[in-house]
Amino acid sequence: RGRRRAVVYRDQAYSFEEIALSVNRVGNALLGLGIRMEQRVGILLPDCPEFYGAFLGAIKIGAVAVPFNTMLTTNDYRYFLQDSRAEALIVHENFYGTVSQILKECRHLKHVISVGQEQDGTIPFAAWTGAAAAELSPANTTPDDPAFWLYSSGSTGVPKGAVHLQHDMIYSADFVVPALGLTAADVIYSAPKLFFAYGLGNSLFLPFRIGATVVLEPDRPLPLTVFSVLHRYRPTVFFSVPTLLAAMLQVADADSRYDLTSLRFSGSAGETLPPAIYHEWRKRFGHEIVEIFGTTEILHTCLASPFGATRPGSAGVCIPGYEARIVDEN
Repeated sequence: RGRRRAVVYRDQAYSFEEIALSVNRVGNALLGLGIRMEQRVGILLPDCPEFYGAFLGAIKIGAVAVPFNTMLTTNDYRYFLQDSRAEALIVHENFYGTVSQILKECRHLKHVISVGQEQDGTIPFAAWTGAAAAELSPANTTPDDPAFWLYSSGSTGVPKGAVHLQHDMIYSADFVVPALGLTAADVIYSAPKLFFAYGLGNSLFLPFRIGATVVLEPDRPLPLTVFSVLHRYRPTVFFSVPTLLAAMLQVADADSRYDLTSLRFSGSAGETLPPAIYHEWRKRFGHEIVEIFGTTEILHTCLASPFGATRPGSAGVCIPGYEARIVDEN
């Protein structure tokens, strides 16, 4: 699949071969800094091609990739860096100002790599990876070695880092892809970002497992931005959340202003999808919303509405590979 289109970002296409090359270069560059197996690499990036190199490059050398939510505060990043004991941080220029003042406080942090405009005292990502070798053998990991952490939303206290293993993306993809009916012909756009478990599956390990194409949009998923992406790039699958879908339905004449006929279905997760939104969306845009349920700890989906037989107000049924039961507070 090397020459197949893997990612579309700001009208530029990247092949799977190009993504694989960036993974190898980042991995080699991290090794050059002395990063070793199981050491954490913090990632503070928008949805952009560099995310794939940083995330998969760290994993390929046996280090542990730790993506951070890009919409948080300086104090949050202080906690993440201290809690993860990240030895390196790969940070985009848009977020550097938020973390710059606390970097010296993080005693485990030894290297800061800046993506975009070079920041004082940091390693410039483009030159750093450009000088690295293009061939990289994967580390001698086992399926049960840690591969990446994903921080929870912190709804029951401070965010917890859910530890995912080397086999987790493969297992999750092999359960979820057939349950959602995804194929290599699909073009997938996810409004939830890559640092979320939901977005990571939508825009990385589900499409990459089958050779589908991802549309990346780094800006905040405001209704007009999302409509513009759907209209311009004509994805076949759109992943969203109910709050965004409700806001999009408030855009006047959206069904006549934007062409969404390329979509086979939209996916919704993160919160309960009200039946009224389901019915209004289907009426205006002509396709189903498939409600799915998962958690950061599960990694992606365990429940999903059967495609073609969705039931508004239901979180769906267990997909093969998972079991569920209803419990009370005891």
